[in-house]
Amino acid sequence: MTAKQFFDWQTSGGTNDVMRLVDCLERADVAWCAIDGVAVNHWAEHPIVTQDVDIVVAADAIARAVSALEAAGFRSERFDWSVNFQGHSAVSIQLSTEDFYRDFPSRAVAADVHGILLRVAALEDTFRGKIKAWSEPSRRQSKRIKDLADIARLVETHPRLWDALTDDLKQQIARPDRG
Repeated sequence: MTAKQFFDWQTSGGTNDVMRLVDCLERADVAWCAIDGVAVNHWAEHPIVTQDVDIVVAADAIARAVSALEAAGFRSERFDWSVNFQGHSAVSIQLSTEDFYRDFPSRAVAADVHGILLRVAALEDTFRGKIKAWSEPSRRQSKRIKDLADIARLVETHPRLWDALTDDLKQQIARPDRG
């Protein structure tokens, strides 16, 4: 079974929704990138399945991105810090509108994640985004634990990131062997 087939099985057909998402944003000429778990899966040594696809677009392209995705049949729901989309699968797509991520698309890189070609946030941006998420005191414990695991996965794969950890994170994540 290929990575794409496994992802598709885990997400009840999510490959098609993710590929439609990519196609919509590219056709609309929107600067965008995947963040959070999808980006971590690109940068970490061993990917894990996620049913969430978190993205960010250039600040001036939010309305255009929402319009393009709605025109492609994605259902949308607006929140204070995001617009969430649902296609035909179990994949949940979240477009973050937080200022923190505003410049991420300008540094995005092309990536193959689970056999799907897309754009992901640069390594340093992915790392900063995970630290930001982990640092949110109101975030559910289960999400913060996953954020911590994602930070550890990134540090294990890219030991130079250890130096950028906060002191409280260094107490929770083992220093990688720089062998």
